Amino acid sequence: MPSNEQRREAAKRKLERQLANRAERARKRRIFGVVGTVAGVVLVVGLIYWLANRSGDDTIDPAASTAPTTEPAPDQVATPANIPTELAAVPKRPTALPAKATCAYPVEEGKPASKPAQAPPTDNVSAEGTIAATIGMSVGDVKITLDRALAPCTVNSFVSLAKQGYFNDTTCHRLTTEGIQVLQCGDPTAKGSGGPGYSFDDEVFPEIKYGRGILAMANAGKNPQTNKGTNGSQFFIVYGNAELPPNYTVFGTVEAESLKKIDEIAKTGTVSQGAPGDGSPKNPVAIKTVTVA
Repeated sequence: MPSNEQRREAAKRKLERQLANRAERARKRRIFGVVGTVAGVVLVVGLIYWLANRSGDDTIDPAASTAPTTEPAPDQVATPANIPTELAAVPKRPTALPAKATCAYPVEEGKPASKPAQAPPTDNVSAEGTIAATIGMSVGDVKITLDRALAPCTVNSFVSLAKQGYFNDTTCHRLTTEGIQVLQCGDPTAKGSGGPGYSFDDEVFPEIKYGRGILAMANAGKNPQTNKGTNGSQFFIVYGNAELPPNYTVFGTVEAESLKKIDEIAKTGTVSQGAPGDGSPKNPVAIKTVTVA
């Protein structure tokens, strides 16, 4: 049997162990509390940062989500990696138009003409045959063929503006070298927003495809108020690839030999503005005259 002294010593050691265990548990609780507090702060900060950035993403144009994450330097010059040499097939309407067309060229409210111009005649517009024309550029003459059977109202407008001297002494403001390969002209302001003060509807059909040598109208989509097209004076020459939906009126073609002049423009490059390979030509391209045979 243990003596009283032994029992007291045993009780004392047990109490000391209990106190030590209790102190160790308290120390661990303090450590866990500090860690938990730090983790909570980190979590809250991270959550605030995520929410802030998420709200910014919601304002981004969906179309921009496919663009590169970094914009090129304003003075970055982009040149085409390759320019196809084969001419594209000229689109043909599945059903021919009547011999005469009636066109409409309503005034664009709030968009005055960038250069004095009169709207063309609207009645008895021919939808047959072709017209030869020459765009006298600073790089040389570019010969084109306007096709009334494809787009009579567009050809009617282009010929009218050419005869009025509307395109004379203007600058081709846009050159693209990636994705689509086009040279865009016809805006006297050289800013991409100018026009003749009137607009007209698209003359498109599902079978339209774009490629080297195609001459087509640039537009700003459908007018939300009238649901009509927004064609004016701006047009583009496809010198290479152009995977586009059939939303742009094809009204003619560019001669094969003349396309070599456009190739030289493209090879000097475009000064990218926003998207790579899309901007103004590095070497300015001027239209001196447009003459119609």
